[in-house]
Amino acid sequence: MSATAETAQLMDAVYRNQRHVYDLTRKYYLLGRDLLIDRMEPPFGANVLELGCGTGRNLIEAATRFPNAHFYGVDISQEMLDTAQRNIDKACLSNRIRLARGDASDPAAADPFRITSFERVFYSYTLSMIPVWREALQAGAARLAPGGRISVVDFGQQERLPASFRALLFAWLRRFHVTPRAELETVLAEIAEETGRSQSFTPLYRGYAHYAEIGPSPEGLYSPATK
Repeated sequence: MSATAETAQLMDAVYRNQRHVYDLTRKYYLLGRDLLIDRMEPPFGANVLELGCGTGRNLIEAATRFPNAHFYGVDISQEMLDTAQRNIDKACLSNRIRLARGDASDPAAADPFRITSFERVFYSYTLSMIPVWREALQAGAARLAPGGRISVVDFGQQERLPASFRALLFAWLRRFHVTPRAELETVLAEIAEETGRSQSFTPLYRGYAHYAEIGPSPEGLYSPATK
């Protein structure tokens, strides 16, 4: 069995039951997702790609917020995609949100959409679950349109929170095969340099999460005072 097939099998097993309560429970601790959507601001007619779209929650929120853009989601778990499609149909957004099953680390995962490049590519609490997360970022960069932007929100290293909280959180996350990526800022900076773009990296909520962007210029990137 290939590594991709093994990952797909694992994710289907993890989410076969969780998918039914995923959005209800995750809203309390997947912090920063709405910041990412607020910051997205795709231009008129833009194509937006989420790698690791899960239940479709972010795609639905973004499509509702930005009615003049088109949205696409890739996920390796068929269980999650089935749930996402039902949610999209219920929201009456199937004409503006399309889904495909694929490995986020594979640049060809978005090929079924027949779109060469995307003005926005984003990852929401996805990289901490993808074993080959560096390759997933590179795959997104390979599909990014000139002048486009990559956005990332994920778990941080809890650097300004009590050590006991960090230990408990990390132990709990491991139960769901989630590993916050300590090297994320470095890898994002390397990809930005390789692609001739700029990068920002902002800890949120005392390091509980972080929000990052790779974009065309420093002026367009998010760099508020650290919360």
